[in-house]
Amino acid sequence: MNEAVGDGRRGSGWSLRLRLGLWLALAVTALWLAAATVAGLVLRREIGEVFDSALQEVAQRVLPLAYAELLSRDGGSATQHMAPIGPHREYITYVVRDADGRELLQSSDADLMQIPRSLPPGFHSTERLRTYTEAAVRGTILVTTAEDLGHRRAAVRRAVVALIWPLVALVPIALVGVWLSVRLSLRPVITFRSAIEERGRGNLAPVAAVGLPEEIAPVATSVNALLERLRGALEAERGFTANSAHELRTPIAAALAQTQRLVAELPGGAPRERARSVAVALKRLSRLSEKLLQLAKAEGGGLLAETPTPLAPVLRHVIADIDRLTDRGEDLMVEIPPDSGLVCDLDPDAFAILARNLIENALKHGTPGTPVRVRLADGLFEVSNGGPVVPADRLARLIRPFERGPTGAEGSGLGLAIVAAICRGAGLTLDLASPIPGEADGFRARVRFAAVPQA
Repeated sequence: MNEAVGDGRRGSGWSLRLRLGLWLALAVTALWLAAATVAGLVLRREIGEVFDSALQEVAQRVLPLAYAELLSRDGGSATQHMAPIGPHREYITYVVRDADGRELLQSSDADLMQIPRSLPPGFHSTERLRTYTEAAVRGTILVTTAEDLGHRRAAVRRAVVALIWPLVALVPIALVGVWLSVRLSLRPVITFRSAIEERGRGNLAPVAAVGLPEEIAPVATSVNALLERLRGALEAERGFTANSAHELRTPIAAALAQTQRLVAELPGGAPRERARSVAVALKRLSRLSEKLLQLAKAEGGGLLAETPTPLAPVLRHVIADIDRLTDRGEDLMVEIPPDSGLVCDLDPDAFAILARNLIENALKHGTPGTPVRVRLADGLFEVSNGGPVVPADRLARLIRPFERGPTGAEGSGLGLAIVAAICRGAGLTLDLASPIPGEADGFRARVRFAAVPQA
């Protein structure tokens, strides 16, 4: 089972730029469609009035001409058709009838219209036609003009389509324009957001508030005030940790020295054994206080260095110090790049604490006689040792303070908790695995971090 520590993820919600751009584009589209609809209704009414006026005017123009034409006839009752001047489509047709409904005169396309008979004077609409009838000579002559309603509907439809069609080109242009406008307007806000994100890994410098809108400027002021208070709290905590380390080590070391001297001076027997037990307890207290101070430093912040540094020299120094104190350097199989190795912005002291705890845990809890493998490579630091398999449910709890695995070795149960706290504070990832992948048993701790290109 792998336990990832310090894996922060950004929320998956829509950005403010996308929301504003989308809503503004939708609003422009909706307003354009609403305007096109209103314009279509107005156009339909206006076009209807124009065509009605045309029907009325044609009837009034044809009436005196038809009356003169009838008076000049030599005789006969056949319907006279007015020949067209040229080939064209006749949108408005007319027919002249007498009081009995007989057709006396009609336009060339009147037969196609099938204009109804016995229409009262004025406007009249059927399912297919719009007509206007004008009477003269005491109702003995009736002129009826007609227009196909489909022609009116087609005219309105073409006018509305002409209004809506630009929307096809307007929507992409509006989207691009809105996106650019929103992007330019929110550039200071985006810069402010990026600056706050950079403060997530130990950078407590004030956030620049230049160019922010009035709604966001107070937020920047509050954030800077909070960072200032946090910086003061961390500095006070680091000062307390340093002072506590000095104040605790000195009396414990003095008491341990006096106890060891007492052990040497006492004769054999129960008093000497009690003094030796006190010395052992003081040594355990010294190690525990050191671990607690390391845990306080790991949880207190200040884990990132201002300048990225190579980690290989720090690891070599830690291994040499462990060999000097425990004389177990020969049990370590160390793999470090021959060059300066990985360059990272992790504080060297924090990496030294992390590496020391992982290596000491492996030496203490690993199977005796089996080597402890230490590897520093691009993007990771890994320590693995042999030993019994740690159950999956207990493996997930090993990063808690005072939690111990299936081992009989002495320990405080703080080593992995300190490593996990450093990884959380520095934005690293800690993976624990048991058994070692590809093997039957063992334990592996792997720390992943982003490398910084070396100058």
